[in-house]
Amino acid sequence: MPLPNRWLSSLLLRSSGHLVLFDCGEGTQIPWRTVGWGFRRLSTICLSHMHADHVAGLPGLLHAMANADRTDPVTIYGPPGTATVVHALRAIAPVLPFELTISEVESNAQFVMPGGAIGKVFNGDHRLPCNCYRLDFARGRRFLAEKAEEQQIPLDYWNQLQRGQDVTLDGRLIEGEALLGPPRKGLSIGFVTDTRPIDGLAAFLAGVDLLVCEGTYGDPADQQKAAERKHMTFGEAAELARAAGASALWLTHFSPAVSNPLEFRHNALRIFPNTTIGFSGLTATLSFADDEVPPQN
Repeated sequence: MPLPNRWLSSLLLRSSGHLVLFDCGEGTQIPWRTVGWGFRRLSTICLSHMHADHVAGLPGLLHAMANADRTDPVTIYGPPGTATVVHALRAIAPVLPFELTISEVESNAQFVMPGGAIGKVFNGDHRLPCNCYRLDFARGRRFLAEKAEEQQIPLDYWNQLQRGQDVTLDGRLIEGEALLGPPRKGLSIGFVTDTRPIDGLAAFLAGVDLLVCEGTYGDPADQQKAAERKHMTFGEAAELARAAGASALWLTHFSPAVSNPLEFRHNALRIFPNTTIGFSGLTATLSFADDEVPPQN
C-alpha cells in the first residue's frame, strides 16, 4: 500500500536515449516527474506480475505518454495473463497515438530492446505468475586507433573499421577485426520482486552490476510470514545478492508495517555490505569500467 512518503513499485531506466519502466504502481507518474525525464521516450514496460500495486498506474501513464506526443511503438512485457489485465485497464485509455504491443514471456525468453539492450526472463515464485528480469548492455570492443595510425589509414575509414567492417584501401584489404581490442565487460541490471529466492535465480542474476530486489520484511522473525506470502526478508535478498555475485543491492517493496526500513538495514549489511535501502527518488548512474591503458613500448 502507498504511504505518504513511499510510492508503489516502479523502476525507471534510461539508456541510449530510451526509457525502460519496470512495474507501474499507482502514482508512478508523480515521482517520475521529479527527475524531469519526460514520458515521450518510454519505449518498453516490463511488468513483474498482475497485482494492482504493480500495474494500476498504467492507464494514467499511457495518457501521459499520449499527451507527450509519443507516436513510436511501445512494448509491454509480462507473464501469462498480462494481455487480459492490460486490455481491461485500457478501458479508460482506449485511444492512443502509438501502437501498444503486449508480449507474454516466461523463463528462458529473451528480447531485444530499443537501444540494443538484451532482456531476459526468469519465473519467480509468487501467488500469481511472476517474472524476474535481467537487462544486459553490451559494450563494443575498443578501436585500436594507434594501429590505424601506424597503417596510415585515413580517418574517413575509421567509422567502418570501428564496427568491425573490412575496407579496401589502395588495393589492400584492411580487416576491421584486426583493429579491435579484446571483448569488454558490459553492464547488467536485475529486477526481482514478489517472489521467494528459488533455485536458479542466483545463477540467472550472476554478476549483475545492480540488483533491485524486494525486501518486504526487515525482521528475520517474519521469515515464516515471508514464506507463506511468497516474499523475501532483507536477509534473504542479501543472500541472493551475495550468491549472484552482484556488485550492489537496492532493497525495495517494503511492507507497510515496516514504517522505517533503515531500522532493519543491518540484517542485510551483515550478509551483503553494499546494500542500499530504497526510497522514492533514489537514483544512480552506472558506467562502463575504465579501460586499462596498455603499456607503451
